[in-house]
Amino acid sequence: MFKKLQSKWAVSPLQLVLVLITFAVGGSLSGVIARAIMSQFNISSKLIYLPLYLFVVTLAWPICVLSVSIFTGQFSFFRKYLVKLGVKFRLISPIRAIDPSGTVNIAVFASGAGSNAQKIIDHFRHHPTIKVALIVCNKPQAGVLTIAGNENIPALLIEKETFFRGNAYVPQLQDFDISFIVLAGFLWKIPDALIKAFPNAIINIHPALLPKFGGKGMYGMNVHQAVIEAREKESGITIHYVNNHYDEGEVIFQATCSIDDTDTAETLAAKIHQLEHQNFPAVIENLLKQR
Repeated sequence: MFKKLQSKWAVSPLQLVLVLITFAVGGSLSGVIARAIMSQFNISSKLIYLPLYLFVVTLAWPICVLSVSIFTGQFSFFRKYLVKLGVKFRLISPIRAIDPSGTVNIAVFASGAGSNAQKIIDHFRHHPTIKVALIVCNKPQAGVLTIAGNENIPALLIEKETFFRGNAYVPQLQDFDISFIVLAGFLWKIPDALIKAFPNAIINIHPALLPKFGGKGMYGMNVHQAVIEAREKESGITIHYVNNHYDEGEVIFQATCSIDDTDTAETLAAKIHQLEHQNFPAVIENLLKQR
C-alpha cells in the first residue's frame, strides 16, 4: 500500500512519512476543533448533532492540514492536493488549478504529425507562466509522440474504452496539474466526463470558417475538399471552445484566406496550415492572460 501511495503522489519514502503524519495530525486537530465548536451548542439529538459535526470537520480539515503541513515541510504538497480535490468536486475551476510556481499547465491533444503542437511548444518554451506539460495522443504511431520525446514532454497514449466509457483520463490529467486543454488535430469527440471536469477550459482549432463545414467527418482534407467543391471564395480557421457537439462551441477567434480559382484541396490546406501556425499559439496565450 505504501509503495502505491509513494508512486501515486511521486514522493520519497521520507516525504511519504511526513505526508501521512500531516494527514493524521491534521485530521485529529480538525476533530478537536469541531468538538470544541459543537460544545457551544446544546444539541441533544444525534440525528442533528452528527451531520453538523461532520460538516464542521469538513470545513476545518483543510485549514488544519495546511497549518500542520507548514511544520512538517509539506505545505507545497498539500496545497496541490487540496486544489486537486477542489477541481474533482467542482469547487475550483480547472483554469485556477495552477501549481505552486504559478504556472498554467497545458495538455495538447493531437492525433497526427503534430505541427500545431510543435508551434505551441515553441511559443511557450521560455514563457514564465504557461507551460506545455503533457501531450495526449490516441495513435501509437503519430508523429506528435516523436515531438514529445524530442522535447522531453511527458506523453499519454489513450484508448477508447477508458476515454469514452471510463474516467476519460481525468485523474491522469490532474496528476500533471493540467489547467487547460488544447485540441490540435485531435480526431476523437471529447466525452462529457472530460468537458465537465474542465468547464470552459478546452479549446479546438478547426480548419474552416464555422459554422460552415463543421461536424462529424469534417477534418483534414475532407474539409478542404468540401470547401473547394462548394466554390467558396474564402476559407480560414476557427478557434472555439469545446462542448458536447462537434464544432458547435463558442467561437473565440477566426482568420481568413482567399481561395483562388486554381486552388486545390492540397494548396488550400497549405494556406490553412500557415494561418494555424501564425495564430493558434498567440490566441492561446491571450486567452489565458484574459482568464
